[in-house]
Amino acid sequence: MHVLIATTGVLSPEPAVEFTRHLLGTTGRVTVTTVIEVPRHFLDTLRSEGWHPLTEEFEVDYGDDAVIQRYVEERGKRLTEPVVAALKAAGIESTTVFREGGDPAGTISQLAEDLEADVVMLGATRQIFDQSAWESVSARVMIESGRPVLVLPPGRQEPLDPQDEP
Repeated sequence: MHVLIATTGVLSPEPAVEFTRHLLGTTGRVTVTTVIEVPRHFLDTLRSEGWHPLTEEFEVDYGDDAVIQRYVEERGKRLTEPVVAALKAAGIESTTVFREGGDPAGTISQLAEDLEADVVMLGATRQIFDQSAWESVSARVMIESGRPVLVLPPGRQEPLDPQDEP
């Protein structure tokens, strides 16, 4: 079983670890990913100021590909670290893959295909059962990936007290 865990940094690590443990069995593997959109105006601003994130110095130009790769790696590590650390603490080894792209759902679906993942695990970042949910990354991955998708809700919230309603 190959589990692909996609996070934007808001996926709760604890339920992700528990579900992963159940899915893996004794011979499974885990890949943790995030999709980073690199704002092109950000690159233009850095270039116009002569600053380069590879060296954190001015007046060095390594080209856009190197700048994008460094940005994606640094941001990707920051966003996936909570899940990767929780998996490691539970004794589950994982690999990370960071992708640059403006279409997270399409990028995750393609990565699931490339890795031949058996299941994709995502965190819900909005209400899943309203009209706009069908435009969400989670819904699109369910439709586009052709794989089972496990969508984990955000942390538990207290129910509203009916007396508090107007």
